[in-house]
Amino acid sequence: MLKYGFALIAAPLALTASLPATAQQSPADSLSKISGHLRAMSTMTANFSQTDRSGRSMNGTLTIKQPGKIRFQYQKDANLLIVGDGKALTLIDYEVNQVQRWPISNSPLAALLNPERDLSKYGKIVPTRNPNVLSVEVSDPKRPEYGVITMVFTKKAGAPGGLSLDGWVSLDSKNNRTSIRLSNQKFGVPVANSSFNWTDPRRKSRSKR
Repeated sequence: MLKYGFALIAAPLALTASLPATAQQSPADSLSKISGHLRAMSTMTANFSQTDRSGRSMNGTLTIKQPGKIRFQYQKDANLLIVGDGKALTLIDYEVNQVQRWPISNSPLAALLNPERDLSKYGKIVPTRNPNVLSVEVSDPKRPEYGVITMVFTKKAGAPGGLSLDGWVSLDSKNNRTSIRLSNQKFGVPVANSSFNWTDPRRKSRSKR
């Protein structure tokens, strides 16, 4: 299970790579609009559906609080949790009582969780057929091992910066692809910092010995 969750943390995305077309905005304007959305999005909750390259799917709820906090609460039978506390991403597999942790800056999710990141240096617009859809691919050419993330946004009046995050595709250095699709997005909702706490399964495991 840890390997499946790790692909989410360490992979690049391409939800709209199969939609070649022209955007009405210039790439620079589109990058600026996306950056504005990420800076304006203080909190977000959503339902998510995660699919890996083998077609396996899991569902759950997503919670984001800027800067840097994120929680993927998977369906109960998955026994898996991913939490970002502002500095690091932690993947907890309750099925095997294992925990793995990475700096957020080493993950493609940094593009989503660091609203001050300069997308003009790391991002490029992916053309889409729909002028109301913006897609940006973000990677660090000096750090290919960090992976690539392609985020997809829909123009939506009333959403932060006039955009709503629809999902992303992540691809790691081993070509493991994971796609996330979001629904029921809600912005600016109250989110307590305690939402990003988690229980360490290793403590229970040691106490039983």
